[in-house]
Amino acid sequence: MAKDAALTGGKLASAPTSNLDGCTDFSYTGGPAPDPARMKAEADVEAKAKDLNKKADELEADPEPKPGASAEGSAKAAEKSAKDARLFADAALATADLAGKREERDKAFVAAGGASFGKDGLRELAAPSDAKTAEGIGAGSSLAELKTAYDAKGMKAGSNGRFQVPVDGKPDWIYEFTVNGEKVGSVSMINPKSKCS
Repeated sequence: MAKDAALTGGKLASAPTSNLDGCTDFSYTGGPAPDPARMKAEADVEAKAKDLNKKADELEADPEPKPGASAEGSAKAAEKSAKDARLFADAALATADLAGKREERDKAFVAAGGASFGKDGLRELAAPSDAKTAEGIGAGSSLAELKTAYDAKGMKAGSNGRFQVPVDGKPDWIYEFTVNGEKVGSVSMINPKSKCS
């Protein structure tokens, strides 16, 4: 589904709640309003991580200069090495900050429900808290109920720690369930092949 078609249906808010990583997330009508300060913080962290990682990648592509035999040449090589190490450390910290922003965005998105669009169209639907799958599983269902409904259908724990199972009749789509303790916290339908940018 294309973003423009989804927005004309009236079920989604007209303004996005996040643009992180090139995906555009919308809450359902009446859901959380966009938070300009949070969205700016996401954009700033993303831009910083991209810039520092690009610089670090350029350093890795350049061959390391050989220190000269003189003390001055050795000192310059050591200074460059320290500067490069600082850049790699800053890039790693910026990447960690970006991962934190992604985690915050993902938690807010599945808690509120909505639709996320990537470069190929619809990427994820996060169910409203009162929605249930055809098998009767939704937020608040027990872990035992989730396993009873989906273990025989190939449910497994994903790399992100969430439970995942293919959606019947929808090739390329999976259900993804977050679990808090012994209860389902949220339900999403995701197309893992659809990328943000």
